[in-house]
Amino acid sequence: MHFDYDSGRFVQTGSGGERPAIVARDRHLDWTQLQREAEAWCDEACRLGLGADMPIVIRGHKEAAFMVALTGALMLRAPFVPVDAVYPAERLASICQILDAHLLYDAAQGRFEVLREGAGTPLAEKGLCYVMFTSGTTGQPKGVQIGRESVQGLIDWMRLDFGLGERPVFLDQTVFSFDVSLYDVFGTLALGGTILMLDRQDAASPLKVAALMAEHGVTTWVSTPSFAQQQLVNPGFTQAALPQLRTFVFCGEPLPVPLCRQLRKRFPDVPLLNTYGPTEATVATTLLVVEDAMLATDAPLPIGRAKRDSAVYCDEGELCIAGPHVMRGYLNRPDLNTTRMFLRDGQRGFRTGDLGTEAEDGLLFCHGRIDDQIKLNGYRLELMEVDAALATLPGNRGASAVALRRPNGAVARLVAFVETGSDDPALPAELADWKALLAARLPHYMIPSELLPCAQLPVSVNYKTDRAKLARLYETLNA
Repeated sequence: MHFDYDSGRFVQTGSGGERPAIVARDRHLDWTQLQREAEAWCDEACRLGLGADMPIVIRGHKEAAFMVALTGALMLRAPFVPVDAVYPAERLASICQILDAHLLYDAAQGRFEVLREGAGTPLAEKGLCYVMFTSGTTGQPKGVQIGRESVQGLIDWMRLDFGLGERPVFLDQTVFSFDVSLYDVFGTLALGGTILMLDRQDAASPLKVAALMAEHGVTTWVSTPSFAQQQLVNPGFTQAALPQLRTFVFCGEPLPVPLCRQLRKRFPDVPLLNTYGPTEATVATTLLVVEDAMLATDAPLPIGRAKRDSAVYCDEGELCIAGPHVMRGYLNRPDLNTTRMFLRDGQRGFRTGDLGTEAEDGLLFCHGRIDDQIKLNGYRLELMEVDAALATLPGNRGASAVALRRPNGAVARLVAFVETGSDDPALPAELADWKALLAARLPHYMIPSELLPCAQLPVSVNYKTDRAKLARLYETLNA
């Protein structure tokens, strides 16, 4: 059994209804149960006035009911708007206000909440699959409108180019309000697979992660590189212990070469897929299958080549994307749509704000955010380039550069943190000559003034390294 995205209906293909569809901490559902509960969810939503093109806010954190609600929304062609419970109530209220939402579904409580009286109002943009809210520079969330045709392209891309095999079992630890999780959602539904949903408590324990993967036969790993780096503290995170794992898919952050080398040692037969793309381009837009030759040097990995039926290219150093997977625009933000979106050969286009280059063989590279460029002592530098050099230090540890700023916003110093796995305030012995090691790779003005140990690099709710928290940690250490 699987879910046919185009028709919005479950399809029975022989037996298979008893196979697991959802594995969550609170309960498990097989495919027959998922169909039954999704249909019941639709009945209740329709009774409360939800219809096609009306947004439905879904709030929760890795409950089985969250996945049921996502499926039900797809059946009704009602754009879903996922909001994880880890986000503050103020953010939820802001999102509901921007949407003028009529209904909210609380997955933790398993019930609908009517947000305002009267009939639900369809969005002006028709045929949307979901609206994903990202952080705005002013603190106001931005609603990224993704059309149904864009999601169909994502499903086709995964089916044709990711090599996931039949009935993949996805490890799902990214919050649903971070679009990387939609690899797991749509991959599970379209391919008749299983989604193993890890809540934050389980995801925080590498031993628990590996144990659950083994218990449920996970075949497909999807995460940021930072989350994978955390698993390396567990010596049991290996191909021998997880023989059913057949694909690593990375997205959301640059994929470091040292991490790939470690994974290649532990999982010699498991392909490493590097994908890149902003939320505005339906999860990702380029794909690279990492080859051993790419790991022979410490040069940053490319982000690959554009997905089918799309174009990714550099315009004055900025990565630009065009194709049917580009968003339909930001919700109620004509100002941003005018400056960030464009038409190219009749297709929607988006200016990413990412720095990029293209090699002679057509491989694309991302060099960080244009707004992550900093100026220090008159020199312009990229924090991501410093991160890449830090990743080559002995020990294959996670590391991150942090720009310390003055009250006026100017950068005063550049420091760095390295993950040690312990609370020892001293750096490991093999890092004693870290400045000399970095000097072999970086010009003098890009070498951090300090390298500080921390037990574990802090990550955001989306499992990306959180530079802001590191800056606050530095202030605390030097208070």
